[in-house]
Amino acid sequence: MTVRSERPGTAGSLAASAYVFAVVMMGTTLPTPLYPLFQERFGFGGLTTTVLFAVYAGGVIATLVLFGRLSDALGRRPVLLAAVVSALLSAFCFLAGQQFSQLWLLFVGRILSGLAAGIFTATGTVAVLENAPPKHGRLGSAVATAANIGGLGLGILVSGLIAQWARSPLPTPFVVHAVLLVLAGVALLAVRERITSDPSRFRLQLPRIPTEARGIFGPAVLGAFLGFAVSGMHSAVTPNFMTQVLQVHQPALIGTVVSLLFLTSAVGQIGLRNYSDRTLITVGSIALAVSMVVLILALLAPSLVLLLVATALGGVGQGLLFMTGLRAVTTVTEPAHRTEATTSYFIIAYIAISLPVVAVGVLANLLGLIPAGVIFAIAVAVVALLGLRSVLRFG
Repeated sequence: MTVRSERPGTAGSLAASAYVFAVVMMGTTLPTPLYPLFQERFGFGGLTTTVLFAVYAGGVIATLVLFGRLSDALGRRPVLLAAVVSALLSAFCFLAGQQFSQLWLLFVGRILSGLAAGIFTATGTVAVLENAPPKHGRLGSAVATAANIGGLGLGILVSGLIAQWARSPLPTPFVVHAVLLVLAGVALLAVRERITSDPSRFRLQLPRIPTEARGIFGPAVLGAFLGFAVSGMHSAVTPNFMTQVLQVHQPALIGTVVSLLFLTSAVGQIGLRNYSDRTLITVGSIALAVSMVVLILALLAPSLVLLLVATALGGVGQGLLFMTGLRAVTTVTEPAHRTEATTSYFIIAYIAISLPVVAVGVLANLLGLIPAGVIFAIAVAVVALLGLRSVLRFG
């Protein structure tokens, strides 16, 4: 990999790269508060919703493996532009699926959304780090993870708010997102390019943990696995819980509740980034475990207030574990191997966002939505507390 000797990153280039990152990630969660409306429109159930979520995660994982190192060969901006175009095509697929009542187009849209997210998960993270001003490495790391998680939250919130008051609640959010993506393509012009293009360097990004990161990778990725499992379950199952159990049918309220996890995650990452890794792993693990206990109470009550508390605590825990784990891994990894490290990290995270969600969907069909949620919450709480045994590995 040849690194260009260009001017260092600036606040403007950092903001531009973060904006593009966040807007693309918005598209991955845009359908979340709309799933009850899609279920009415197309006549599918909760299991299909979880499969739609898993298909997206499968697209992310496949892209990470196939194209995780593509930006090391072609440069960051061309690859990021391809992701923006893929996200734009995803929005068009959702619009066409609604127009022609074709469910398969929603699946294609989710796959394209996963492709875009997969590119940004690896390349976007590195691009944000490379566009941070000198001597602000921790800020770059926090902005990268906050743009990722914050974009997920904004997608849900914006979609829910638009659907609540728009005359056409299903197509309008995707039209708005398409406009934001066009602006993201323009914003890419302000992103600093750090790589000299050389297509001969391209190779598949098979999952690999760099030697220097192996000691910390396991404890770090455990938190990411738990956090992404919680965010995946929250995105796929909470809308059904709110509509079926709490009898809440307003897309704006559903979007606000679901987005709360991602927004508190982003706030926690930025606000607490300067604490030590050990402190953040400890606080994040405990917050995630406590949130699962409150979630169980919210499911059994049932209570919207307790659901909000569980969501906020879960967001803080997820964000701290995710950010600190990624920071710990990239800190000990040589620059030439960082894309490999982040790709491996996110592959495991996106496995967590798909398989547990499908498992909860199957359990919900067999046992009911509430028992499935309780079983999931107990499992996450136990593993989060057991993970505290590795906290001393963090510097």
